[in-house]
Amino acid sequence: MIIKNISNTSSYSKEQKDFLKEYYREYYLINFSRVFLLLFLLGLWQISSSLGWVDSFFFSSPLKIINLFWEMTREFTIWKHIGVTLLETLVSFLGVTLISAFTAMGLYLSPPLAKILEPSLVVLNSLPKSALAPLIIVWLGSGIKTIIIAGISVALFGSIISLYTGFLQTDPGKIKLITTLGGSKKDVLFKLILPSCTPLILSNMKVNIGLSLVGVIIGEFLAARQGLGYLIIYSSQVFQLDLLIMSIVILCLIASLLYKTIQYFEKKYYG
Repeated sequence: MIIKNISNTSSYSKEQKDFLKEYYREYYLINFSRVFLLLFLLGLWQISSSLGWVDSFFFSSPLKIINLFWEMTREFTIWKHIGVTLLETLVSFLGVTLISAFTAMGLYLSPPLAKILEPSLVVLNSLPKSALAPLIIVWLGSGIKTIIIAGISVALFGSIISLYTGFLQTDPGKIKLITTLGGSKKDVLFKLILPSCTPLILSNMKVNIGLSLVGVIIGEFLAARQGLGYLIIYSSQVFQLDLLIMSIVILCLIASLLYKTIQYFEKKYYG
């Protein structure tokens, strides 16, 4: 990464320094613009609500959300719901990552099995996952286990297809070189395909963390008594729209945090 490696610019040429100066300028300009846009929208939202341009009952306001969050923080109720949703999301994400990776490896090692299962995976991936959630609840009942499985079901089939397709797109010349030197298909998988597909796996994980959160919220809509999904459904039913909008805002923050966490480890891996 450029930011990590430019602490000492004394030995750089004029062209390199000009490039770094332009890079820094663009980097800080983009980040400043993002913060400014966020603050501007929040300010506009608050002013519109305070001056009556929009109905604060239906649209709430940043100050109302902050006050409600502070009140629920003092009672510790909001952290319980956040913790439950985070736990379910992380377990679902871990399940998707492991199951999809091992399944994709199994499909690669067994082409006949891949030909048998590929149409089924495509069909299952095409199904609206919200349609599967009620069926999962009927099978397993309500509870955390059901919600985790709902979270896994949203991301699993697409992740398997994506990884398996990526494995098949590995450079055939390198595969032929390994097999010519006596390597088995397992050697090709573990010594060539998995290392070369690491960017694909990390990219897949960034998508899966968001999909796992979506699946968990769908499950909480239908089969939970706690969690942010439950808060959204409950608040909509009793018209506590401040609570509803606050829960959505927290979900946005959690989604950003989870994505940034995976992105951080991706950057650490690439150094």
